[in-house]
Amino acid sequence: EFSESDLLISTKSGEGFSAESDGKITVALDTTLTPALIDEGFAREIVSKIQTMRKEAGFEVTDHIKLGLIGEECFKSIVADFGVLSDVLADEVSFSETTGYTKEYDLGGKVVTLSVCRI
Repeated sequence: EFSESDLLISTKSGEGFSAESDGKITVALDTTLTPALIDEGFAREIVSKIQTMRKEAGFEVTDHIKLGLIGEECFKSIVADFGVLSDVLADEVSFSETTGYTKEYDLGGKVVTLSVCRI
């Protein structure tokens, strides 16, 4: 016979899951990266880069911009599908030219050139 002090009980997350326990409550999350989650991650990263560029270029928080974005074809739909333009106050976007303050980034192995120009 075993007593409670003889046993060590612990939880282990299964493949593709992360779990944490606190007392009698356990929460498990599916950590599988779907194409939609990956695209949303790209969108958030693009917004972050553009916001940093706006600051570096000396723009005011309320300044509207023209965005230039040259990169892989998938970035066009990412910008449209995840509201990137409204998040960065971009009234215009060009996928063929960059003007103004320009930088190149590597986002998860995909190279993108971004530019911001005050309107």
